[in-house]
Amino acid sequence: MKSCKGIMKPVFGVVADDLTGGMETAAMLIAAGIDCAFVTDPELVATIGDIPAIVVAQKTRVIPADEAVARSGKAARALLARGARQIFFKYCATFDSTDRGNIGPVADMLMQLTGADHTAFCPASPSLRRTVYNGHLFLGTELISDSPKRNDPLTPMTDPDLVRVLQRQTPTRVGLLAHPSVSAGPAHLEQAIASATGQGVRYFITDAIYDRDLDVLAELTSDWKLMTGNATIVQHYPAIWKAQGLVAPTSNRARLPAVDGSGVVLAGSCAERTLEQLAEFERHRPVLRMNLLAADDVGSAVGVALDWVRPRLKDGPIAISTSESPEVVKMVQERYGREGAAQLAETILGRLAVSLRGAGVRRFVVAGGETSGSIVDHLGIRSLRVGPYGGPGIGTATTDDADPIALCLKSGKLGPVDLFMTTLKSMLNPEDAN
Repeated sequence: MKSCKGIMKPVFGVVADDLTGGMETAAMLIAAGIDCAFVTDPELVATIGDIPAIVVAQKTRVIPADEAVARSGKAARALLARGARQIFFKYCATFDSTDRGNIGPVADMLMQLTGADHTAFCPASPSLRRTVYNGHLFLGTELISDSPKRNDPLTPMTDPDLVRVLQRQTPTRVGLLAHPSVSAGPAHLEQAIASATGQGVRYFITDAIYDRDLDVLAELTSDWKLMTGNATIVQHYPAIWKAQGLVAPTSNRARLPAVDGSGVVLAGSCAERTLEQLAEFERHRPVLRMNLLAADDVGSAVGVALDWVRPRLKDGPIAISTSESPEVVKMVQERYGREGAAQLAETILGRLAVSLRGAGVRRFVVAGGETSGSIVDHLGIRSLRVGPYGGPGIGTATTDDADPIALCLKSGKLGPVDLFMTTLKSMLNPEDAN
């Protein structure tokens, strides 16, 4: 699939609203034998060689909606300028957003930019027990509004009805592709969509309970100009592309180089899973839990942390965390404001990452999407070489330079309890991890 200039037109262009999800998406494609580039700067898209998939991941999930629209639009325009056959807007399986956005406003812009008549929203990840039924989002057996996500410090999810959630974010009419239609197959879904679009519906929340539902939805949407959702449905596209002759069949699974040097965990997520992972890591290695209520300013907080780190780093990996329980998070937000509290934590960890790299740290595990974005920004990283998907929360990458660093950018909600230590070890010998 070549352009008039002889450069491959990507089959798939991803606009991701955070770096952890973007890395996961790239890793899934690579594991399926699809070469995929990963950049954080849209300006780099024009410099990428022949490749069937490109992910542009930026920290846009919780910034003001107009800024998210502008930054996501820049990414999408860069991908379309390369001739991307389809744009995929990637967001979290828990549909992290507020009444201001940012999913709805960004989707509105992408609809206009791509010229799509309609699109669907598929956050479900059945293998992780994130399912949608009758338009309601479940985490396991709980509605999302009854789960720990109701206490998210930035995007508390208190309404499980995604049709209502999205409709509050957009003037575009939102409907539902209910499970009976999904289970009936693509032909039935096309009829349902034609009927609903005739009544003015342009956005469709998709029910999905089983992985086979994602097969159906991928078949339905594989030729759409615009599709949106969580990374899980992306795993169902490569087989379709190969069957259609859009990409060459391959079993290639790109390997990452080994990276030595010291290892550090930087945790900013307040998700229950991250707190559990920190507790497990602390059974073996030291953890510094930073008290943001006691932080006079960023510089002094970073200095205190570095004084703690220096005598310990030579003995093995350590962790530094601003993660807190919902009760402590509430107190920090009361002092600094919701956005101010988040920015303080992200800036401290970002500046720490720069100092740690200067001190010889070359292996980083970062917990939290916003934290990951801040750290990558502070480190000045604009592109990464992503390894094959190893399961939820286990995507890893390296910088592509003479003195590479290895990173695992993980969602705060995902990954096995022992992820921190095992991932740092795997970076020393990626072959053993695959």
